[in-house]
Amino acid sequence: MTATAQASTTTLTTGAPAPHERYFHDFASALRYWREKRGLTQLKLSVESDISQRHISFLESGRSQPSKEMVLKLGMVLDVPLRQRNVMLLAAGFAPAYQERNLSDPELRAVKQALDFMLQQQAPYPALVVDRLWNLVMPNEPAARMMKWLLGMPDHAPIPRDGEINVARLMLDPAGLRPFIPNWRDVCGDMLHWIQREAMSDGPGSEATRLLDELAAFDGIAGAIRTPNLDARALPFLPVILKKEAVSLNLFTTIATLGTPHDVTVHELRVESFFPADEATAHWFKAMAAQGRPPNT
Repeated sequence: MTATAQASTTTLTTGAPAPHERYFHDFASALRYWREKRGLTQLKLSVESDISQRHISFLESGRSQPSKEMVLKLGMVLDVPLRQRNVMLLAAGFAPAYQERNLSDPELRAVKQALDFMLQQQAPYPALVVDRLWNLVMPNEPAARMMKWLLGMPDHAPIPRDGEINVARLMLDPAGLRPFIPNWRDVCGDMLHWIQREAMSDGPGSEATRLLDELAAFDGIAGAIRTPNLDARALPFLPVILKKEAVSLNLFTTIATLGTPHDVTVHELRVESFFPADEATAHWFKAMAAQGRPPNT
């Protein structure tokens, strides 16, 4: 892993997808895709949206064109992600409604402060802020130290952020963290499940679909996906085991999202917090916090 310098710039975009992500040719196909994906008949969608079944049929056949308000209403009823509501608006010939800001934007200052607070409160244990595709946005100090220790990076080397590192790719790549995850075959199924959810939410031809294909192509991944262990004696969570030399860490994670977002960036952020699954792991992280570096290295 190499660190690269980044300019500290504030950007504001409309949240419009890149040209290769505008994968619906028209609103009719977009509406039909999301209705079928949610398992709704035209009649059920009519009841849920208070729009006549006849009008929904006309929208799906292209005989009628929706207003911008109609697109937004159907997007809400169908629980379409904000990024994909913008796709639906573009397909209908309208400008995107939801903006996509950089976290450095002044309007997201409160969000950035909240994320900083959450990361700090998780210490001495690791926590990461990632986007919907598990691109690293922010690590806390314990997470940065753990990653540098595993990857053999110098203590002073910064961890690239703002999307330069994809956590899913880093974990499943044989040249990344996978050699340090003894139970990677179990972990990869869970990780692919998260990316698959995003791919299904995005629709065909999306960036999430391409990432899923890339991860599945890594050596050994296809044969590693297995049925979850439903044995009553098994742990109630999937542990992530990290092992390097004489150190073995046993962790589990929680994932939090920000409530009621009206911005694409905020809607897609995830906070993954790591917790020790045994006393030895808890002691190791507390010792790292006290010493300012990973112990036993």
